[in-house]
Amino acid sequence: MNEQHGEYKTPGGKLVVVDLTIAEGRLATAQVSGDFFLYPDETLLSITGALIGMETAIALEEHTVASQITAALPPDAVLLGFTPESVARAVRRALVAEPESEVRK
Repeated sequence: MNEQHGEYKTPGGKLVVVDLTIAEGRLATAQVSGDFFLYPDETLLSITGALIGMETAIALEEHTVASQITAALPPDAVLLGFTPESVARAVRRALVAEPESEVRK
């Protein structure tokens, strides 16, 4: 399996980190972390569940990833300091291995 790491700093200054493993052209595992907050805690499982199994070609499309995350969120989910779009940006950065100078922008 191929391990990938991506980061994205949101306009509000919160960091979103995504660690992925890739197998057979799909996201095999996904871990999302950072200095953001979300409620209820189980919401994080919904986000990672939306990523696991996704084809890497699709995962490069930020709008598609953000839409899938949004659709997977429970109705009572509250995301503070980040959005599905920021997770999608971190996923894309993990997959394309952008230079460090680009990661922090």
